[in-house]
Amino acid sequence: MKSLTTEIIIVSTPYLPGYKITKTLGFTWGLIVRSRGLGRNITAGLRSLAGGEIHEYTELLNQSREQALNRLRDHAKEMGANAVISVQFDSSEIGQTMTELLAYGTAVAVEKDTVQASPVRLG
Repeated sequence: MKSLTTEIIIVSTPYLPGYKITKTLGFTWGLIVRSRGLGRNITAGLRSLAGGEIHEYTELLNQSREQALNRLRDHAKEMGANAVISVQFDSSEIGQTMTELLAYGTAVAVEKDTVQASPVRLG
């Protein structure tokens, strides 16, 4: 069995199946602001004339999303969490060449749930 102390579990749901939340530590986030750069803007501008996906921007956003998640994970670890629930992303433009990407959620401490899940509640 893996130890949860070295790993941060990240989910978009408000719960973690098979685990119980023992402590809510608070709001956690990871933020990155990226510039598209002149070269990418020119290439993407030419590509947009023909229509379709602009691969340069897709790649940039995928990299930014991964970095924001890594920063969220690091922030949660600093708070003493071993999981983050209800994770979401938000993005916005800053000026005409920069994009802000925010990953956020609730940092929690969890442990394996010893009670087997059941759709029927007794008692």
